[in-house]
Amino acid sequence: MVDIAQVTASPSPDLLTPDNCAVLFVDHQPQMFFGTGSGDRTAIINATVGLAKAAKVFDVPVVLSTVAAESFSGPILPQLADVFPDHEIVDRSTMNAWEDTAFVEAVKATGRKKLIIAGLWTEVCVVLPVLSAIAQGYEVYVVTDASGGVSPQAHEHAVQRMIQGGAVPVTWVQVLLELQRDWARSETYVPVTEVVKEHGGTYGLGLVYAQAFIGGHAAG
Repeated sequence: MVDIAQVTASPSPDLLTPDNCAVLFVDHQPQMFFGTGSGDRTAIINATVGLAKAAKVFDVPVVLSTVAAESFSGPILPQLADVFPDHEIVDRSTMNAWEDTAFVEAVKATGRKKLIIAGLWTEVCVVLPVLSAIAQGYEVYVVTDASGGVSPQAHEHAVQRMIQGGAVPVTWVQVLLELQRDWARSETYVPVTEVVKEHGGTYGLGLVYAQAFIGGHAAG
């Protein structure tokens, strides 16, 4: 039942804000991309870098992690490393990042209770820490277009398993715009629109077009 007297113009506490979330990037590495077959790998890279730049624009804490970087999977995605050039990368032996003490301590150090996670592969290195984090009380959002599995079935089944476990599926643009939420927030308006123009595909082209004809303050 809606109590009309209590209705106000205020956001839901379920929404992501720059102050309540952290972004975790798990195993965006060459060997993992080689085995990814759930979707276009260039699109996954684009979404991953877009998500990283969204986190940077809003100063959201991030955790970067790799698995067996020196012995098997290779270094973290260079475009991702370029966004956070001085950031420590937690390398693990465990497929489940949540079984690695250094990774969990890095997450705890952010102080955030809402976790936004993207990674490769969805059915292993994403689903395992997602379910583990949920079991310990975190709210988890999975960026599905910045993640990939070995096949469409593997990716989709993993997403469904995480949803059933309590995770919320999102896309990188959804995260970006949820953090911005109001085009009157002038301090992040230009950086957000720049990320959209660089990584937002036809949405970004539409913004370029709108700004060309309407002016520099055309809303996204």
